[in-house]
Amino acid sequence: MSRPLIALLSCLSSAPTAPAEEPVPIASRPIEIRGIYGGVPRQIFERGETLDDYGINAVWIGSGALRDEDIALLKAEGASVFAEFNSMHVASFVEQHPDAAPVGPDGEPSPPPDGWQGVCPSHPGYRRSRMDEFRRVLETFEVDGIWLDYHHAQANWEREEPILPDTCFCDRCLDLFRDQTGVGLPEAPTAENSARLLGPLRDEWVRWRCDLFTDWVRQFGRIRDEVRPDALLGTFHCPWSEDDFDGALRRTLAIDLHAQAPLFDVLSPMPYHARFGHADDPGWISRQLSWLGGHLGVEGEGGGRPRVWPIVQLSDWGEAVPVDQVGEVLDHGTRGPSTGVTVFAWGGLASDWDKVGRLGAFYRDVGGSGDPAP
Repeated sequence: MSRPLIALLSCLSSAPTAPAEEPVPIASRPIEIRGIYGGVPRQIFERGETLDDYGINAVWIGSGALRDEDIALLKAEGASVFAEFNSMHVASFVEQHPDAAPVGPDGEPSPPPDGWQGVCPSHPGYRRSRMDEFRRVLETFEVDGIWLDYHHAQANWEREEPILPDTCFCDRCLDLFRDQTGVGLPEAPTAENSARLLGPLRDEWVRWRCDLFTDWVRQFGRIRDEVRPDALLGTFHCPWSEDDFDGALRRTLAIDLHAQAPLFDVLSPMPYHARFGHADDPGWISRQLSWLGGHLGVEGEGGGRPRVWPIVQLSDWGEAVPVDQVGEVLDHGTRGPSTGVTVFAWGGLASDWDKVGRLGAFYRDVGGSGDPAP
């Protein structure tokens, strides 16, 4: 049986079921954040309009594109400004430090899937460089929060059939695994030890890798607490359940939601329905969110943490998102446990004012003002 077919059967057998309860009416939902992702929406201002005209009260900007004047402009419009921070995907570092490339089971550098270059999570120089940059961003810019992006092992999961290589089996990772777990991994060729780690020692290996990525989050949180304690710490993360793709969320990506959730203020799963093979089924969005809430015990009411603010797909990437689907996508993206939502991505929406208009109508409705959303 082919790997894609196995993955498909796994997803079909374990896919979260639709929430049993009727959804809360749109105007009554506790949605505190109505955002856009992808930079300053200058086209709105150029039309002589305001963010409030579209119900927008939050904007996510890549940390490398932050500017004081843009932050001031957006805050003057009443919007929160959140930075997106690249965690494990700085390809230029690997180009300059080849020993930071993730190593595959054969002992060779693992090719970046579709160009998505990851980095060895145990590389001390890379970790130090990311923590220094994280600190710099928070010290330099008056952002209201900062979101990790690509905080997982090397992979390309943002597609219908994900590419999920097993990494990292470099000598540094294997030595740390021995030291930190006490597991007696012998001195042997990488191929032999990787077979042990992906076979009889799989549970110990997965737990150790998850703990390593979680420890990064813990350090990011300490820096936030020290530098800008009022800023939210969030993450854009894979929207799968822990059963999807044979448990790849933990087994391959090294994302332990139970361990990481208490360290974040906000979780922002990325259920890009059209991109991930659900173009005709926006209900997949709310099913994934319902699974997340049940898995973590998050109900989306009462102000608890972590809050859940998904990022949903409105712009075309792979499969198109038709304009008539905008309201349905946002409807499913704002069902419990969500208390906020943002959309991917402004760059693709800025030239499609039919979609922007539908977005604005929904946001005004869910925000408690304006006419009902279409």
